[in-house]
Amino acid sequence: MTKQGGKVLNFIAWLTGVLVSLSIGFAMIGSTLTLPTWLGGSVLAMIVGWVVVATTVIGAVMAILKQ
Repeated sequence: MTKQGGKVLNFIAWLTGVLVSLSIGFAMIGSTLTLPTWLGGSVLAMIVGWVVVATTVIGAVMAILKQ
């Protein structure tokens, strides 16, 4: 595999991770995914969802600026 092919695969893996993180974060914010009540229920899931979205966006911006 060429060096360019490795870069493309790394980018696809990175992009997949970002999209999955954002999907899960927004699902938790919108109450599609919740936690059991003994773990905090919908309120904690919403907070965690916002944390996931914020850290994913910050990480993506930092990765883009690093390039």
